[in-house]
Amino acid sequence: MGITQILFWFLTALVLGSALMVIFSKNPVHSVLWLIVTFFCISGHYILLNAQFLAIVNVIVYAGAIMVLFLFVVMLMNLNAETEPQKNKWLKFAGAIAGSCLLLVLVAALKDTDAMRQEVLMKTGDIGLIHNLGMVLFRDYLLPFEISSVLFLSAMVGTVVIGKKGD
Repeated sequence: MGITQILFWFLTALVLGSALMVIFSKNPVHSVLWLIVTFFCISGHYILLNAQFLAIVNVIVYAGAIMVLFLFVVMLMNLNAETEPQKNKWLKFAGAIAGSCLLLVLVAALKDTDAMRQEVLMKTGDIGLIHNLGMVLFRDYLLPFEISSVLFLSAMVGTVVIGKKGD
């Protein structure tokens, strides 16, 4: 058993443990901090897969920017059990529908993984090259990419509105 395999299993155990702590932590700030640990461990997996670009982007974008935004939002909202509104059955139903849609998207994304795995194992194809990632992102997925930037802008505006004191 080589050092790479030991490191893989250590990171896997750490990812699973920290992901469970995200779910089961009572304090939302602790959940956000455990999520940051999860993102760093996933970046370790990317490095083991020789995908350094994805590891750095994961650390900068997710563990850095987005998790800091989550942490600020959680701290600004001042969540506690007494002021939390009770969710009605329609909201729970909408959550179940949204979760089902996410599962459907994940299954659709994983349907062609066997062919991609063969290309990676045989070291053929263009999977993982930054140039091809940029071409696909800005040619095929330009509209969703721009929509996500508007979504992030609206999240920042919402954070400022929530954080602003009443006049």
